[in-house]
Amino acid sequence: MRFGGAVRQVLLAFLLFCTFQPIQAEVLRPKDNLVIEGIPDIPLTLTEAVGRYTEFRTARFLSWQPKTQEMLISTRFGDTPQVHRVKMPGGSREQLTFFPDRVGGASYAPRAGSYFIFSKDTGGNEFAQLYRYDLADGAVSLLTDGKSRNGGAVWSNQGDRIAYSSTRRTGQDTDLYVQDPQDPKSDRLLAALTGGGWGPMDWSPDDQKLLVLEYVSANQSYPWIFDTRTGAKTALVSRSTEQIAYGQGKFSKDNKGIFITTDRGAAFQQLVYLDLATQKMTVLSGQIPWDVEEFDLSPDGKRLVFVTNEDGISKLHLMDAQTRQEFPLPALPLGQISGVQWHPDGTTLGFTLDSARATGDVYTITLASNQVQRWTYSETGGLRTERFSEPRLIRWQSFDQRAISGFLYTPPPRFTGKRPVIINIHGGPESQFQPGFLGRTNYLLNELGVALIYPNVRGSSGYGKTFLTLDNGFLREDSVKDIGALLNWIKTQPDLDSSRIMVTGGSYGGYMTLAVATKYSDQIRCALDVVGISNFVTFLERTEAYRRDLRRVEYGDEREPKMRAFLEAISPLNQAAKIKKPLFVVQGKNDPRVPLQEAEQIVAEVRKQGTPVWYLMAKDEGHGFAKKQNADYQFYATIKFIQEYLLQ
Repeated sequence: MRFGGAVRQVLLAFLLFCTFQPIQAEVLRPKDNLVIEGIPDIPLTLTEAVGRYTEFRTARFLSWQPKTQEMLISTRFGDTPQVHRVKMPGGSREQLTFFPDRVGGASYAPRAGSYFIFSKDTGGNEFAQLYRYDLADGAVSLLTDGKSRNGGAVWSNQGDRIAYSSTRRTGQDTDLYVQDPQDPKSDRLLAALTGGGWGPMDWSPDDQKLLVLEYVSANQSYPWIFDTRTGAKTALVSRSTEQIAYGQGKFSKDNKGIFITTDRGAAFQQLVYLDLATQKMTVLSGQIPWDVEEFDLSPDGKRLVFVTNEDGISKLHLMDAQTRQEFPLPALPLGQISGVQWHPDGTTLGFTLDSARATGDVYTITLASNQVQRWTYSETGGLRTERFSEPRLIRWQSFDQRAISGFLYTPPPRFTGKRPVIINIHGGPESQFQPGFLGRTNYLLNELGVALIYPNVRGSSGYGKTFLTLDNGFLREDSVKDIGALLNWIKTQPDLDSSRIMVTGGSYGGYMTLAVATKYSDQIRCALDVVGISNFVTFLERTEAYRRDLRRVEYGDEREPKMRAFLEAISPLNQAAKIKKPLFVVQGKNDPRVPLQEAEQIVAEVRKQGTPVWYLMAKDEGHGFAKKQNADYQFYATIKFIQEYLLQ
């Protein structure tokens, strides 16, 4: 084919243009559910490099089948965790539920086990509904109203009813309801209550009474007994001027007492027995100076299994309920134990266990032989997790000479010289970082050579009830000062680079991140705020009604003029001009806890100062990203942010 001179000139120019123009790398094209502002394109080369670190799975124990040695677990094959059935140790995971949103707890009907109930919300809005799943045909039936917030379902001993809490009456009070799940029309209001912290815990052996907890705050809660026919309630303990917290509770099998956790007369949550006739309280775990986090009573009522939190590490205990003699259990890997539950035949314990080098999986202990069996083998993206970094407990002195602790993860030895640091602050604030499996975050350690510090500042749980109150109300900024002291501690460490520090956190940890960015801007490189509080007043006014008063106990009542002025003064939004280092804000549109406005207003205000701001919002998420595709994009963007602002 021959071309004229003019055409040849055009072709030549085009070839020269192609030769000397850089080839544009392929980039990730996120879906329309994500709102992305200020975040540069994510090259596919980054997603490929990260790839295997986003393919971790976890499994969580949910419920025993009452007649066989089968169980329900939660794990994720697609985008969200769903309910699966496992019939034997190492057996296949048979997926039973298939929803775009994650499924929460699930439990078999106690007698026949022909169906189970489960909970699920929509788009992370936390307005969970209860459903029945019939195993015969896989049919799913809605049990609640489809609009309110429902949860905490507890089975009667006969297995013919559940008790649960719901906000359907007022939208803010959690009332008690009773229902036969096989007949949703049987649903009835048992008791109309005031406050958002009521929840059922256990039925009496004759199913005539219901043990209920009234939660006021992390430091104050009370157990009640309700008549399951009339709804009449009786206080189990008297209220005193001293703040006392009660936790999980169960009736004894002879119906004469209650096993319950409490910090009454102690610094930590202890397991006690409360005699209903005499009101005498007997401490069962007094020899262990740590919190009892959860427990379960054997079907015959003779043995107790419980989990203690000992400096962030879970320990499993087995005790005779009468003599308080402890029985030896097989050694388990150091990590986090949760969801411990007796099989109805009383022979086996089921639970979830994860550690720094092992993703969450389901295990059992057969008590007759003390044999540990692993039921699930969750995928780890083909990575050798036995080589992952294990945490080291660290301590530093804060401004008032109080010792504050945390956990330090260091990169592999091939990374030499002083390492950049990410400080990751937990939410709550009545929570605690406990060292477990970090999942995709291991990429930051293993591939970027970043050291990670997870502090437990004052106000964290797990260190006694006095420590838990040290950030309440007007003491709020003292926890921020704990991070200031940590920044000084980092300067003294020969292997950490105090000139390259990033701070991050979610929820309350997001507030802490923003607060550190205002107070210590000159000591950090950048900050990543995930679903964080930017203004305590607007937060308290807009957080969902059912939790508003519960949060006022912790943060202070913004309706009181003096407290309102204080909350405004310490809110990062009103100090946004001090945020001089790059900021990345992540938010879910449907967040009922920390509303969308908290993110939007801090983004707008910091941008006014000319500070670089990245913003990521998911339209189909709530308080944190639960869907894998969204969480993956957040992680890719986080790595890009770290590469641009921390590692340079």
